[in-house]
Amino acid sequence: MIEKNYQPADIETRMSVVWEDSLAFKAGRPDRRDAVPFTIVIPPPNVTGSLHMGHALNNTLQDILCRFERMRGRDVLWQPGTDHAGIATQMVVERQLLERQQPGRREMGREKFLERVWQWKAESGDTIINQLKRLGASCDWSRERFTMDEGLSKAVVKVFVELHRDGLIYKDKRLVNWDTKLLTAISDLEVQQTEVKGHLWYLRYPIEGKTFDPEDRSTFIVVATTRPETMLGDTGVAVHPEDERYLKLIGKNVILPLVGRKIRIVADEYSDPEKGSGAVKVTPAHDFNDFEVGNRHGLRRIGVLDREGCLDLVDNEDYLRDLPEGASQFAEEFNKVDRFAARKRIVERLESFGFIERIEPYTHMVPHGDRSNSVIEPYLTDQWYVDAKTLARPAIAAVRSGETSFVPKNWEKTYFEWMENIQPWCISRQLWWGHQIPAWYGPDGKVFVAETEEEAISHALGYYVEQEVITAEQGREMALDRNKREGFITRDEDVLDTWFSSALWPFSTLGWPEDAPEVKRYYPTNVLVTGFDIIFFWVARMMMMGLHFMKEVPFSTIYIHALVRDEKGAKMSKSKGNVIDPLNLIDEYGADALRFTLAAMAAQGRDIKLATSRVEGYRNFATKLWNASRFAEMNHCAVPEGFEPAKAKETLNRWIAHESAHTTREVTEAIEAYRFNDAAGAIYRFVWNVYCDWYVELAKPVLLGPDGPAKDETRAMVAWARDEILKLLHPFMPFITEELWEVTAKRDGLLALAPWPLKRSEPTAEQLAMLAAAAGPTDPLVSPAFVMPIFDHADFTDPKAEAEIGWVIELVTQIRSVRAEMNIPPSTLTALVLAGASAETKERAPRWTDVIKRMARLSDISFADRAPDGAVQLLVRGEVAALPLKGVIDVAAERTRLDKEIAKADADIKRAESKLANEKFVANAAEEVVEEEREKREAARARKAKLLEALERLKQAS
Repeated sequence: MIEKNYQPADIETRMSVVWEDSLAFKAGRPDRRDAVPFTIVIPPPNVTGSLHMGHALNNTLQDILCRFERMRGRDVLWQPGTDHAGIATQMVVERQLLERQQPGRREMGREKFLERVWQWKAESGDTIINQLKRLGASCDWSRERFTMDEGLSKAVVKVFVELHRDGLIYKDKRLVNWDTKLLTAISDLEVQQTEVKGHLWYLRYPIEGKTFDPEDRSTFIVVATTRPETMLGDTGVAVHPEDERYLKLIGKNVILPLVGRKIRIVADEYSDPEKGSGAVKVTPAHDFNDFEVGNRHGLRRIGVLDREGCLDLVDNEDYLRDLPEGASQFAEEFNKVDRFAARKRIVERLESFGFIERIEPYTHMVPHGDRSNSVIEPYLTDQWYVDAKTLARPAIAAVRSGETSFVPKNWEKTYFEWMENIQPWCISRQLWWGHQIPAWYGPDGKVFVAETEEEAISHALGYYVEQEVITAEQGREMALDRNKREGFITRDEDVLDTWFSSALWPFSTLGWPEDAPEVKRYYPTNVLVTGFDIIFFWVARMMMMGLHFMKEVPFSTIYIHALVRDEKGAKMSKSKGNVIDPLNLIDEYGADALRFTLAAMAAQGRDIKLATSRVEGYRNFATKLWNASRFAEMNHCAVPEGFEPAKAKETLNRWIAHESAHTTREVTEAIEAYRFNDAAGAIYRFVWNVYCDWYVELAKPVLLGPDGPAKDETRAMVAWARDEILKLLHPFMPFITEELWEVTAKRDGLLALAPWPLKRSEPTAEQLAMLAAAAGPTDPLVSPAFVMPIFDHADFTDPKAEAEIGWVIELVTQIRSVRAEMNIPPSTLTALVLAGASAETKERAPRWTDVIKRMARLSDISFADRAPDGAVQLLVRGEVAALPLKGVIDVAAERTRLDKEIAKADADIKRAESKLANEKFVANAAEEVVEEEREKREAARARKAKLLEALERLKQAS
């Protein structure tokens, strides 16, 4: 018995237990052993995370695909898990230690600190997994993985060692994004560009051989900088090779102010003659662009900051080399001064010597750490790198050849741009939480990379015996006695970038590098659903690692979803106070309503403007389905054994079977094409408009009428159509559909495992062979029962039934529209004249007269050769239906009202167009504000078009 009120919280709790107890989502179920696999790996959320709207969208779309394919008979593995999130997790635990006034990480020591992190993970690390379950994610939770599980850690070590052996991992001194608060390198993804109001200092650099005179421009070159403190590390000045102002100076030197070091003037196209003075200072150790300029011209790299962002000058051999006599005193004065304090003091010193030409206010983007919020420094340091350029070549080729394709396709351009300009990938992090780099250092700094310490010791002893650093006898003794080799080699303290381990996710989670049967069955995966912001950081790296180690692409399709923004189109952020918490929406409206909202708005390539009112609207949609199901139950609607909808005799029932088949094809094709919004739109229209508003309403007279074959058939068809709805809607709204299926369908088995409603034809031998080949040589021969369905798209249709019921619906709809336009009260009944009606219309109209009169508020329906004078004429499926409205409405008053409404619409259009024509407004206003004006204009245009149509109809009644 269906409860009177729809209560999502009760249903969601109950259904979650039902699915879990029945192992509904387990991959490799006995009944799917011979089925074609369908695999998706979840983008592993940070173990520290909690569900945000991006997660909600991403996982809803994945779940739609998984539930859809599971119902189509596939052996679905949706692989769940979490990422250890190096920096984020270490910060959480360190903050916890601070709050509890306990010893910090350094005081605690590495081993004890890592024990503490694992303890935190055991206590709090499942938060987001439980939240994903609340959303309805149908993952195989028995296979949940963590990037630092023993098996995944083994895969990470093996990959590092093999890439190092192949020369694809190496150590180098390069610039990295350095967080001076967290004291580690961070990835580009962890850097946020923040607009800052600062200054642009124009500095005079004296030309060697000339007496510096601030009044004589021939004695100096002017360069501009936003960071005067880094000038201490300048090793060159760059000018454009075609800039005539500086042609004679190229190759000469300038004297670095305050420091006295001679630095060379080089010609480089990086310098823009149109910007500033056309000359730029080059600081290769403190700027990524300058680093490249320095490489091109062989300029020295002089780092002048330490790990904490203070000037590092006194013991800095690179800085002190080639300094003129007396310059070291300056180094002592500024040594260990914080960079921002040093900036102020250096500017004062430059001004006192006349080296500053001018200072201008300057707003620019400054990189900040997304977690520490400290200003990020380009920092020259020794780090481990992956030769990403070499690994990228096969990954580029795989997308170009179509082995892997992006949806929408335009993201391929972004992928190619990133991959073709890829730089070495810095994979080391100065943290303790993470996969410690499997590299050990000998007494002379020689590096030994190995999978275990024992293996590293063996390599080291062999090497040092060969180099005669130790004797063969000493080597044997040290190999046998751990105490004798204590401290002989030391392990690299750094850990690997989190993206390194997550790059292996599609195959490490399946048991690789072991010869696990899951690897053969579920790799490669089918589709990856992810956001555009990690195409480079995660998607590209999975492509590189998958192709290198598995010799196959990790997925055939990459579906890139857009952002979820607030209702005005602004990006959600805590600082703006516009963040919408998905868990709050689930609490208030239910997970199904949130899921359907996100799916219905997930148009390819278009960001989602999420308004709470939309979620509330889809909660009402769920209530509508609930009430329709209750109505069916109260009217004893049930599907009898052996019922075949195609054999229905009643026109109305054949029509709903026709519409159901059409919607099923529409939904299926849309999901297959990743057009989630189209699929959701199709099922919404079918449920609300076709089934509830028309079919159930038109069926009521039969259901409430006398018993007989028509009533029996209609009861069966109402229930059958409801069950088809539950199947089609299940991937989108799994909780309510599973509940209604359990209560009303009265069949064995879960809806989650029920067959998808679109009928399939029996596959031919040729088709079976094709599918088996597509599944891969390692898969068992697929059986006809679980082969990917080959659909018969000439499924049930009845054009005659559609023509008749469609005519009734369009006629009633158009009459209602006119009544609304003309402000005709519901109590006022109007006549209808079917003018010049065809024989078919004359034959069908009497059957539906009572229904049409009741639903369209008519007093009479008659036939005539032509429409009477003063009647509003409607064209319904090529035939004229006339509403005589003389005396029913005040035509003059109605025309006045419509004219006023049209004038108002014109004013709204003009106002919006005026703003959009203003170049300053379009350039300076926030993106969401400009988009809002466009929407206002389009809405006003649509309103005007409708009003003009109403005005034309009104003229007919004059």
